[in-house]
Amino acid sequence: MGNGGRSGLQQGKGNAEGVAATPTAASASCQYRCIECNQEAKELYRDYNHGVLKITICKSCQKPVDKYIEYDPVIILINAILCKAQAYRHILFNTQINIHGKLCIFCLLCEAYLRWWQLQDSNQNTAPDDLIRYAKEWDFYKMFAIAALEQTAYFIGIFTFLWVQLPMTVKEQPSFILLLKALLLSSYGKLLLIPAVIWEHDYTPLCLKLIKVFVLTSNFQAIRVTLNINRKPCFLAMLSGLLLESIVVYFFQRVEWDVGSDYAIYKSQDF
Repeated sequence: MGNGGRSGLQQGKGNAEGVAATPTAASASCQYRCIECNQEAKELYRDYNHGVLKITICKSCQKPVDKYIEYDPVIILINAILCKAQAYRHILFNTQINIHGKLCIFCLLCEAYLRWWQLQDSNQNTAPDDLIRYAKEWDFYKMFAIAALEQTAYFIGIFTFLWVQLPMTVKEQPSFILLLKALLLSSYGKLLLIPAVIWEHDYTPLCLKLIKVFVLTSNFQAIRVTLNINRKPCFLAMLSGLLLESIVVYFFQRVEWDVGSDYAIYKSQDF
């Protein structure tokens, strides 16, 4: 059995006679899930003597609880890019990945750099060099703050809709902390903004729009997998988030924060 999918990840193992005993999930919040039917599982595989591993079979669907523990991380990443629900369940429920905060900051930096780059490209300054350098640095900080506030508004819109809607449709209280982590992880597509800017081309505006669509699609799948709900509430939650984000954008366009016209130029490119 390949061990590429297990490197750097702490997977669950069961207890049995003659089987190496290791701790399983301690609570429902960290319990494993079957990637096929989303049912809870106590273990992913059992480690017998001499390194012999046996993948646990789900009692509900009679399929391996998590086949991805055998896969190389590159294969898992490709399946996640294809927005496969099984890959999302593997990453969100059956692995321990704690890069949500760092990934969020890096994605915001990428988006801020894109906005700052487009802002500088649209400005023709005749001021002294020192003033230009200071102004450009301040512009970058403003773009980062705006990107962070917009993303916060987007998440608030999603959480508000789900907080109101889900108690009427689901029995269990949804884990919004896990959902936040899922949304942050599924926004990894924003990292593609930097290559799109570095290798500037006539098709760059189209690439930026495609990246936006990809990020939204990944967020949609993250909500659907994390909360185990159908597509309609996921779609409405996304619309609520985008609506609140648009309100924040409109607010910044109206406020005299030295952003108005320059920021409107950026948003006119529809990203």
